[in-house]
Amino acid sequence: MELRTLRAFVEVVRQGGFSPAAKVLNATQPTVSKAVKQLEDELGVPLLDRIGHRSQLTAAGEIVYRRALTLLAEREGLVAELEDLRGLRRGSLRLGLPPLGASTLFAPLFAVFRSRYPGIEIRLTEHGSKRLEEMLLEGEVELAGSLLPAKDGFDGQAVRCEPLMAVLPVSHPLAGRDRVTIADLADFPFILFEGGFALNQVLEDACARNGFSPQVAARSGQIDFIVEIAGAGLGVAFLPKTIAYQRRTPAVRLSELAELGTEWHMAIVWRKGSYLSHAARAWLELTREVYGDGGSPSG
Repeated sequence: MELRTLRAFVEVVRQGGFSPAAKVLNATQPTVSKAVKQLEDELGVPLLDRIGHRSQLTAAGEIVYRRALTLLAEREGLVAELEDLRGLRRGSLRLGLPPLGASTLFAPLFAVFRSRYPGIEIRLTEHGSKRLEEMLLEGEVELAGSLLPAKDGFDGQAVRCEPLMAVLPVSHPLAGRDRVTIADLADFPFILFEGGFALNQVLEDACARNGFSPQVAARSGQIDFIVEIAGAGLGVAFLPKTIAYQRRTPAVRLSELAELGTEWHMAIVWRKGSYLSHAARAWLELTREVYGDGGSPSG
């Protein structure tokens, strides 16, 4: 059994088809199809039900998919451990960061890390937290930014905790308040981030605790665009306090979201029980040096 065929199979499942998987793997569709067929022939069972242009896992496919994730993650751990034989003189750090908060919290750390460990290459991937957690399980990244509390299967180190701010158009009837609750906003449309951002779940859970589902006016992955359309009166947006004050415009007003369980608690997480390279441990040490136990930066 080759890791190449396992990687092709995993990507077909993750992307929902052979064509999108081929794009991610930088391969042709026939090449990906051949790799999956080779794996099925070797195992003697069908792994996928082909339905039109999409493919779904068979019962055997679910077992193989779960085991393939473990094998691919172990392969990446093996590479990292061998790199550690060279210490921090050479090697790489596979780091995943979410667009929300990455520039504010982590960009200042890159220059410091580079000056201390010039031989370590940071291979940065940017996705929403949900996708980054999948990549951690698959061993594609070693560390990733996500929100606490960490999900089962992950350990984490807190980076920063701060309240969310409601981003209201100046014409909004609540725009003059210093603080608002989720219940105060129940009758107004929300502007959320696109799928895969952990912040969405935090807000949706808060709405559920207050007995309603939010009316979603728009979704976007661009912070500046979200602030602009909030200012245009499309709905209420939500951002962590530091980011909200950095991105506010004359067209919006900021009100602290006074709601338990909606704090933006950013952390660096990793797969529980996984081997952490010297480079990963050095990044965690630097993060702790700057942010302490997860409060405000120390300097």
